[in-house]
Amino acid sequence: MSTKGADHNRREAEREARTAADEVYRAILDRAPEHDIDPTLERVRQVCELLGDPQKAYRVVHLTGTNGKTSTSRMVERLVREHGLRTGRFTSPHLTRVTERIAIDGEPISDERFVEVWQDVAPYVHLVDQRSAEKGEPRLSFFEVFTVMAFAAFADAPVDVAIIEVGMGGAWDSTNVADGDVAVITPIAMDHERYLGETLVEIASEKSGIVKDDATLVLARQTEDVEGVVLAAAAERGARVIREDVEIAVVERSVAVGGQLLTLRGTGGTYTEIFLPLHGKFQAHNALLALAAVEALIAGGGALEPGIVEAGFADVDSPGRLEIVRTSPTVIVDGAHNPAGMEALVSSLDEAFAFQRVVGVVGVMSDKDPEGILSVLEPVLDEIVVTAAGNARALEADDLGEIAIDVFGEDRVHVVERLDEAVDLAAGLAERDVERGAAVLVTGSILLVAEARVLLGRA
Repeated sequence: MSTKGADHNRREAEREARTAADEVYRAILDRAPEHDIDPTLERVRQVCELLGDPQKAYRVVHLTGTNGKTSTSRMVERLVREHGLRTGRFTSPHLTRVTERIAIDGEPISDERFVEVWQDVAPYVHLVDQRSAEKGEPRLSFFEVFTVMAFAAFADAPVDVAIIEVGMGGAWDSTNVADGDVAVITPIAMDHERYLGETLVEIASEKSGIVKDDATLVLARQTEDVEGVVLAAAAERGARVIREDVEIAVVERSVAVGGQLLTLRGTGGTYTEIFLPLHGKFQAHNALLALAAVEALIAGGGALEPGIVEAGFADVDSPGRLEIVRTSPTVIVDGAHNPAGMEALVSSLDEAFAFQRVVGVVGVMSDKDPEGILSVLEPVLDEIVVTAAGNARALEADDLGEIAIDVFGEDRVHVVERLDEAVDLAAGLAERDVERGAAVLVTGSILLVAEARVLLGRA
């Protein structure tokens, strides 16, 4: 067969695999969505038992918190992989294709493999669905199915270490059927109050549920009351605790071209001149948590080889987090979606860039805190274009516009339904008064950021 013919056959096979994967995804989407929570581990536990408990076939680093989970997960995965170990990474949501949620050795599983994994687990999922229906209970949700698929894909690969990010909370999150050798809790703030509790203490109690007996807990800097709750849970389970600013610390950081230079004190020693190709103070603290988690996992809390640490961090990326997706004018996307995340974004934007004028394109989900989000953004945005992500959960642009007018004043607010038109308008507004140093910031929702990345050719 000619090279041209072989290429044609390959492209045709890829199209068929993509079509099949999309069909599977649509079928799973018919289930209860990620934000429709029925707090129990029982359904996932039953499917896993029928599959032979794949989540027990490898070591696990389990991550929860309010912000920073995905970036920290990506850093942990990259450091573990630099040690020559096979890795699985389960994160959510996805930015472009659903296969991103299940990654092997840093790469999303293929469309073909995605279909195969579904075919492997589907009979057991349907069996548990049937059992649940007989008891008048819901079938497995969208997220529960993906959790099972990730566990099965990792066992089949097989991987040495799985890095698992919770979907929401911790104690009753479907990922919590796995026993993390290392648990990481990033900063806890107010979010998902409807499901996790109306106070930080209640939210912390839910999130500390991922800490297992005799595990190691890596704990980010927290408020005093949150830390008390988490430390009590860790003590009850006999977990070793590694706390930011006690056992570990960001010693020094400076802005560098394309990212930042860090000095990190881990449990095994101090690592100097670590280049991290990500912007923002919060990413330095995510890197610290990742370092401590891998020290605990690989070296029992001892030192890692400095060259491996340097190489691993230098190769980290975090799509959708302070990511430049276009120039002239600069367009930055960031998935911050709650006030705490927005505060981290604003401080990082100020530090990493020197824009004379910034125009925001903002859309939020209806279950978030739009006033809190917009209030944090108001001092740094010259004007704001409010819009809505193409999702049933998105707050309508007109409704968000009314809130924005209260925060920004009518003269600085524009309401545009379509994202492409919103970005075009924002680009024009950004460049209206300055030829250089102008930027557009797309933020407020990871789903909006995902759409913007596709729109601007970064998918």
